[in-house]
Amino acid sequence: MRRPPLFLALLLAGCTPPPGELASDPAPAGPVAISVVQGSGQRSPLEGREVVVEGLVSARFGGLDGVFLQSEAPDADPATSEGLFLPQPDDAQPKLRVGDRVRVLGTVAELGDAGNTVTAIEPREVEVLGRGDVTPLALASAPPSPGDWERYEGMLVTITTPLTVTGNEDLSRFGELRVSFDGRLFAPTEMAPPGPAARGIAAENARLMLRLDDGRTSRDPKTLWFLPGKRLQADAPLRVGSVLGGVTGVVDQRFGGYRLQLSEALGSIEQAPRPAPPEVGGDRRIAGFNLLNLFNGDGQGGGFPTARGAATEADYLRQQAKLVATVQALDPDLAALMEIENDGYGPDSSIAGFVAALNAAGPHRDWRFIDTGTGPGDNPIRVGMVYRTSRFTPVGRPALLAEGPFRDRSRVPLAQAFRAGRGPVFVVVANHFKSKGGCGEARDGDVDQGDGQACFNATRVESARLLNAWLAKDPTGTRPAGHVLIGDFNAYAQEDPMRLLRDEGWQDAFARMKLERPYSYVFQGLSGRLDHALLDAGLADRLRGAAEWHSNADEADAFGYVSGLDPDGPWRASDHDPLLLGLDLAR
Repeated sequence: MRRPPLFLALLLAGCTPPPGELASDPAPAGPVAISVVQGSGQRSPLEGREVVVEGLVSARFGGLDGVFLQSEAPDADPATSEGLFLPQPDDAQPKLRVGDRVRVLGTVAELGDAGNTVTAIEPREVEVLGRGDVTPLALASAPPSPGDWERYEGMLVTITTPLTVTGNEDLSRFGELRVSFDGRLFAPTEMAPPGPAARGIAAENARLMLRLDDGRTSRDPKTLWFLPGKRLQADAPLRVGSVLGGVTGVVDQRFGGYRLQLSEALGSIEQAPRPAPPEVGGDRRIAGFNLLNLFNGDGQGGGFPTARGAATEADYLRQQAKLVATVQALDPDLAALMEIENDGYGPDSSIAGFVAALNAAGPHRDWRFIDTGTGPGDNPIRVGMVYRTSRFTPVGRPALLAEGPFRDRSRVPLAQAFRAGRGPVFVVVANHFKSKGGCGEARDGDVDQGDGQACFNATRVESARLLNAWLAKDPTGTRPAGHVLIGDFNAYAQEDPMRLLRDEGWQDAFARMKLERPYSYVFQGLSGRLDHALLDAGLADRLRGAAEWHSNADEADAFGYVSGLDPDGPWRASDHDPLLLGLDLAR
């Protein structure tokens, strides 16, 4: 896990006895049951008092600087835990082993952030009395509410039901997995509009989700000891959707919530397979994908590290190779791009380098990019558009919308008219709305309203309104037969910006093709769509297929371009999954 060792970060708020608790009260005569020390609330009723406890060492975690103690015989109250944390650095004596029966004289403390503490006893004297066995408590389902994990805090448990990996973004950095008792979990506002229904989904997600941790506070662990081979591997990538069995560890509470500190390697892993590239109908294919800050330095092999993206030329070349592999696999005729460096269109620009790499890799060598002259916009990243000249012909000049929120928040959208063969003129619009991050800068209506849409929702709503009004005025001047909006809208499907666009007549390509629970992004263990494809009435009837290729969102960060763990494949080329549409456009 993360953050500094326990004693450095936790003693300020966590170890201060609450008002009314007198640390000078005399210690109770004889040992106190661990369940009495724990009590039935979030904090110990004996916090700050010196007590004697006896128990068995159920698990030792050098990475947490301590061991967990558990009662040999449970009490009759299911609301009270039978476990405690005992801080013990590696050089402490006596050196405790799993199975040791010990007597401890020490002070009861709550270690951790306020509201997320683990009940502990800070030892003054520790005596080994003998040996014994700890039998893990078997859990077959999630507790009735997230707070009910408190009744198991500090206890060794085995989860007897399969657990689904629902988030792996912290695996490489902190040795942590998010798992679910009921399959993949979805962002509440992907499934329901903000309000009571979304809040209900959020509550159920919180109940069903649990973090599995590696028993360490260090960052970027060199090994993942609980996995076969102690590391991720290309043939065992532990994608979201993988199913785990035989999960055993100690229920802990720190760093923001309850977690299971694994005490044994995972018993079984059913790997979620990497999917083949999708197939869609139609005579033309249009893709959209986020390039995850494709910055190419000075375009001549230098200029690294960059403001965003790759830190070295080697990283950049791996990043670009993964993105090229993605395009080769999807085989689109046109692609709308997000998060590409806003550095012009000359031969040393990021977009020119990307197109050159596409043509060099083949099998198609007729890729070109849309040149808007400058920008669009002055944000460090921009949208872009690339196409194959044998499949599409640009009509007229590109159009840009640099007003309102697109001046300094949402990236400037790019609209370009095309024709395929003898088909009608139509317009593709590449979009990238303001993200949900950087909430400290939010003001007025952009402040997080606590409704699940995060901050800058007002900016995204205004971006959607302005975009719709702009396109109604035919900014390309081509009188197109229809439009397709595609890109990273940074809003889940049931959030205000997307509902506004649908209310204005834009049709969700994935809903029209009746895809069940689509998603393009996984964040904090929740799946959903930040990336969308919308069609107006002029193109909707020409849609023949819509798909997401889950080549990125379900993958652990270790397969990205920085580590080089899987340098040749498309996997984790970005944190967003690419979208692919199939349309009949050539007649």
